[in-house]
Amino acid sequence: MLEDGQVAYVAQVPSRQHRVRMFTEVGRRVLPHSSAVGKVVLAFRPRAEVEALLARMGLPRRTARTITDLGRFLAELDTVARQGYAIDSGEEEVGVRCLAVPVFGVGESVAAMSVSAPEGRLEPKDIERILPEMLRISAALTGAFISSTGQPDPGTAAP
Repeated sequence: MLEDGQVAYVAQVPSRQHRVRMFTEVGRRVLPHSSAVGKVVLAFRPRAEVEALLARMGLPRRTARTITDLGRFLAELDTVARQGYAIDSGEEEVGVRCLAVPVFGVGESVAAMSVSAPEGRLEPKDIERILPEMLRISAALTGAFISSTGQPDPGTAAP
């Protein structure tokens, strides 16, 4: 979730299949431009809000792959919004790939759900396999969030 200009991790479930696991501390915060979850959250927010946030927080380099050019990053957000998911390939942490999808609230992206793994275990073929399931789960979470607020969805739907 986006809190005070940073992405805050609010939950984490470790893999039960692999001995080498990705671990994200609940409560950890990262800048949104270098993470797939941050890209997803920003991609579905008003552009003026995103530009103001980036002007305040900047685009500091986390790794050699971090996008630090504003125009290139905004183009990346356009791609994320169009395709409905984001990928971070070593932009936040070297050797780690993350796939994220939005979980929508009433009218805007309020959170993201992601899968992270060493780059060699989350390759394009793996993304093609797990993305439909992630989108199904995000749609279910979106529906649950919207129904729990008691407010109608003003037209925003999960991709």
